[in-house]
Amino acid sequence: MFLNPRKADSGDRSPYGSFWFEPVGMRSSTGLRVTSDSAMRLSAVYSCVRVLAETFAVLPLCMYRKRSDGGRDIVTDHWLYTLLARRPNDYQTPFEWREMMMGHLALRGNAFNLIASNYKGEVTSLTPLHPDRVKLEVTADGGYRYSVVQMDGTTKIFQRGQIWHIRGLSSDGMIGLSPIQVASEVFGMGIAAQSYGARFFANDAKPGGYIEFPGKFADGPAKDAFKESWARAQGGANRGKTAVLDQGMKYHELTLKNSDAQFLESRKFSRSEISSIFRIPPHMIGDLERATFSNIEQQSLDFVMHTMTPWAERWESSVEFALLPEDEDLEIEFDFANLLRGDRAARSMYYNSGINTGWLTRNEARIAEGLNPIDGLDEPLQPLNMIGLPVEPYERMNALAVRTQKAVTTREVSTLVTTKRDTSGDYPITIHNQFYK
Repeated sequence: MFLNPRKADSGDRSPYGSFWFEPVGMRSSTGLRVTSDSAMRLSAVYSCVRVLAETFAVLPLCMYRKRSDGGRDIVTDHWLYTLLARRPNDYQTPFEWREMMMGHLALRGNAFNLIASNYKGEVTSLTPLHPDRVKLEVTADGGYRYSVVQMDGTTKIFQRGQIWHIRGLSSDGMIGLSPIQVASEVFGMGIAAQSYGARFFANDAKPGGYIEFPGKFADGPAKDAFKESWARAQGGANRGKTAVLDQGMKYHELTLKNSDAQFLESRKFSRSEISSIFRIPPHMIGDLERATFSNIEQQSLDFVMHTMTPWAERWESSVEFALLPEDEDLEIEFDFANLLRGDRAARSMYYNSGINTGWLTRNEARIAEGLNPIDGLDEPLQPLNMIGLPVEPYERMNALAVRTQKAVTTREVSTLVTTKRDTSGDYPITIHNQFYK
């Protein structure tokens, strides 16, 4: 989970709690202590983290093996594919595990997993570790190791190869930066505005007032006793009831100025700034103030290209670097096809163009749409007016051009083509501009 367990809150000082090792947090100019947990109480932060975590968790994981001709073959029988796409550990589904890891990265800039492997060197389990319980320690030889606080309060040391560490943006290459800590002022202002709004509406969205007393209270306790009795008589369930004043007292209500209500504008501004920190389009966290029918689609594409693609590349490179042996010629890739599918009309045009120009087979289009392949539809179609130049005349012309260091003349091309036609029959040929003048 993104937050500490319910038992391990800031008030739990037992060995099972988080009080003694949770991050101190940054104190913003508002006077509030900003931590990842407190920032999640802002709806904008929660929404941004949820969008990142859930969007990444639904991306299909693909594994490929490179071919000598430059192509790739899909691999599904490898132990790493089984680990990442089917069963990362004994108690989490792949969706839950990736959602949790992405939440840790978005909030704290780091994600940690304890690696378990078998005698073959294959990783068999990845157990998540809460980033607040993990501390990176630099060793005497210039390397580093990890100090992890266990659930019983004890500390255990793990070497670098025992922990899979995914880093966010880092300033030293060893530990990722927490966006909550880096931008603590932004989140502090958001928390302060939210707290002010809660108090404001708890008082029926009305400012307080004051009571004018022509006399004088006997002492301080008498004044405090009057204030408490007034609060009991006019607060809570008694709010709105008729007040009775004696001894010449007068109640003066403070009026609400328009400038005093501008905290709502500040909350909108804070929401916009938070979405920009996480690079989330405002409409994806419920802010439709500037959204239009025409720009939402483009913003969604920008989200895939400029937000999710860098995150996916961060994961892919980390998996290949930390979990794959060096001699494995494999690639890890997260498939964004479902996020870029478009509507039925757009997909139809895409498939039609690919099939008619020969770079997409009909069965590949069926599989992309979730349909089973049909016999006889595995061969690409070949447009009759776009057949390429035969291999033998093409190679002969290329050799002639290289040998003479000049472009082949039209007469020479005609001679080569005529020779080919005499031996193999008549067929249409496409001549490339680089071979004649």
